Amino acid sequence: MENQDFNVTFLVAKSAGEAYKAIVDPRAWWSEEIEGTTDEINAEWSYHYKDLHRCKMKVVELIPDKRVAWLVTENYFNFVQDQNEWIGTRVILDISEEGNQTRVRFTHVGLIPKYECYEICSNAWSGYVNNSLRQLIETGTGMPNRGQEITSHEQIGTESNQ
Repeated sequence: MENQDFNVTFLVAKSAGEAYKAIVDPRAWWSEEIEGTTDEINAEWSYHYKDLHRCKMKVVELIPDKRVAWLVTENYFNFVQDQNEWIGTRVILDISEEGNQTRVRFTHVGLIPKYECYEICSNAWSGYVNNSLRQLIETGTGMPNRGQEITSHEQIGTESNQ
């Protein structure tokens, strides 16, 4: 059976260390609305965006310059029936150097096409990873959502509720 977990991969002309440093700071590329420690093993942190999405993550793997993994322990979306879709899934970012470039592979293990949130979530993750995280690694400045503003990454979520 084909692996259906959502993933995105990109290359940057930066070191694995620079990529790792950016990844462990999701406030700089995902959302400024993150509370808790994101760069220590077994630490728990939470994310929220208005009344659309809340989740709690646990840092389950940190291998400097190689891998970051978070386990989703709690989740709420205001636009799906099954509130358990993300619970128990893992967000994994693998880092590898390839010549003078670094490959970042983002995989949300358990986010699969049969889930009600898949289209909205995969579009949002694609935007955050391909645009904001990549830009953070390349330039030092990402494009996280800022709580009151709505970003293009989250726009689709609000459109589905109107």
